Amino acid sequence: MGWANRGPSVASMGTTKVLAVAQVANSVGDGAFYVCSALYFTRVVGLSPTLVGVALTVAWAVGAVAGVGFGHVADRVGPRRVAVGLAVGTAAALGSFLVVRSFWAFLVAACVYACGQCGLAAARQALLAGLVGPRQRTRVRAVLQSAVNGGLAVGAGLGGVALHVDTPAAYLAVFAVDAVGFVVAAVVLRAVPEVAAVARTGRLGVLRDRPYAVVALLNSVLLLYMPMLSLVVPLWVVERTSAPKWVVGLLFVLNTGAVVLGQVRLARGVTDLRTAARSVRRGGVLLLASCVVFSLAAGVPDWVAVVALVVAAGVQVVGEMLHGAGSWEIGFGLAPADKQGQYQGFYGTGTAVARTVGPLLLTTLVLGGGVVGWLVLGVLFLAAALAMTPAVAWSRRAGASTAGKTIGVGA
Repeated sequence: MGWANRGPSVASMGTTKVLAVAQVANSVGDGAFYVCSALYFTRVVGLSPTLVGVALTVAWAVGAVAGVGFGHVADRVGPRRVAVGLAVGTAAALGSFLVVRSFWAFLVAACVYACGQCGLAAARQALLAGLVGPRQRTRVRAVLQSAVNGGLAVGAGLGGVALHVDTPAAYLAVFAVDAVGFVVAAVVLRAVPEVAAVARTGRLGVLRDRPYAVVALLNSVLLLYMPMLSLVVPLWVVERTSAPKWVVGLLFVLNTGAVVLGQVRLARGVTDLRTAARSVRRGGVLLLASCVVFSLAAGVPDWVAVVALVVAAGVQVVGEMLHGAGSWEIGFGLAPADKQGQYQGFYGTGTAVARTVGPLLLTTLVLGGGVVGWLVLGVLFLAAALAMTPAVAWSRRAGASTAGKTIGVGA
């Protein structure tokens, strides 16, 4: 059972560019959305921060489950078709945010939005897996990640403008731009050839694949660097260091710029499961080091704090890129070729878990524990990264991989 390509080889640079354009189309709007959404939901929709947090937690939990189901559908009917439909559905959810003014309506819209985002991520990964050869997937995925970060950076700038204007119309414009971006992405995705799965029956095999579940869990732990960057570090800078507030923006620019410029380069050395596991290990070491340096920014003069924060952010983003490159190869390489959609949907739940559990866990750990909390977080990163090597080997031995069965995993 395998994948049948209906069009030309997508290893071509032309198709990679098309996929990158689709990613940029919606990531620009997403960047603006991430910057403005909290204030929009509280100041325009009129919800309390607590209700917003509850709704988004429920929405991402629902989205994580739905992502696996949509991935399974992508395996059965073709990932491009599913990706196009979910991009349109996500655009509709964003459009509904323009008119919702109650908690329950907001909750429904948020759930549709999260399901669309999680399902779209699974379908896109399945599309990439079906169109790109195993040895090229990580490189292409790195190109797409660089494109995403570039789009997010541009979008964050637009969101900053909306924050400066600070009117309901400005926030509504941001949501409208994001919705249009997903429609554009849907149109662009139609330009790539469909990848059709061989018809087959069967249940969601990924739900019975315990070794792969362990790998996905370890990846979820490592993805906690996302809420660390978006929430914990800004709060740490403002509440626990003497560094000026503008440093938060500087760290964001440093992170996105580094990924745009460096992700493809760091992904070149990842070509199989062995090199992927090694990349994740190295990433875990650097994430630990970044936590140590972030902790040193407290209780020192402002200029020392700025230097420590910049160094920590630089170390962190290299660790992030090393983890990303290894993680993509592992997620693809351990998935059966004819079940990439459901496996990518399950693997992608790590992002939803990090977004759901991470904010409360990390703010309690770091802001409550201070330096000790940072050290505990760093050790958690390192432990998950080191455990990834035996977990990948276990998954490979258990027969979860078809593409990487003959590739060893070692030191």
